[in-house]
Amino acid sequence: MSSASTPRRLGVAAYWACFCGIIWREVLRFLHQRERFLAALVRPLVWLFIFAAGFRQVLGVSIIPPYETYVLYEVFVTPGLIGMILLFNAMQSSLTMVYDRETGAMRTLLVSPFPRSFLLVSKLLGGVAVAVLQAYTFLLIAYFWEIEPPLIGYLTLLPALVLAGLMLGSLALFISSVIRQLENFAGVMNFVIFPMFFASSALYPLWRIRESSPLLYEICRLNPFTHAVELIRFSLYAKLAPIPLMLVAGFTLFFLAAAIFAYNPSKGLMARRKAPADGGS
Repeated sequence: MSSASTPRRLGVAAYWACFCGIIWREVLRFLHQRERFLAALVRPLVWLFIFAAGFRQVLGVSIIPPYETYVLYEVFVTPGLIGMILLFNAMQSSLTMVYDRETGAMRTLLVSPFPRSFLLVSKLLGGVAVAVLQAYTFLLIAYFWEIEPPLIGYLTLLPALVLAGLMLGSLALFISSVIRQLENFAGVMNFVIFPMFFASSALYPLWRIRESSPLLYEICRLNPFTHAVELIRFSLYAKLAPIPLMLVAGFTLFFLAAAIFAYNPSKGLMARRKAPADGGS
């Protein structure tokens, strides 16, 4: 075999250029869609400024970790609203995957010589970078609403945001492999987002849920989003939550492996999708 027919191995510089290109594409898409940025902030800000203020007198929060004193309801729901930003951004990122697949842009990306797993992880990290920017913008606005965690918490929050964003983004990436048409995305998104958000500790402590419904309490405990919210909550106050950390890391690996398998053209859902079309041709 001649050396000319031997495929050229890609170096570190090529991988880095591809990675930066995918990340920059996600950032540019975010910057050019200002309504997406505003929509990502409107939802949590409405909960913080209107609902939380109304529920303050109804829902009291006792002294529970990581809080060392009684806190206002607005303070309690802030980590959950940060999780909401990550969750909605993950679903928006999966929407772009469905759109790119319909327009053919994703096909061009996936037939490149780079490993498909590398391309998917790069796109996933691009979405997480956008979500982190949105989360810190929300915290900046919330600071003027007397949501004032310790300064060190803004730094310790970053790893938790990245890990939680990777978990939710991996889940959304897997869901995008199942959705065949862009029109079906809204229904699937609502079916996933709202049960995950409301059946969690984002809006109310788990001990209150256990008092009212033991079954719902068990559902909340099994919800990956609950552990993402608790990881954010503890990290915002510079405290470690070992169990949520391990569970979120485990869910991230599971969802990411499922997404990579689903996008495998020879083994995953993509292959199953092509089979009927090939048989009917």
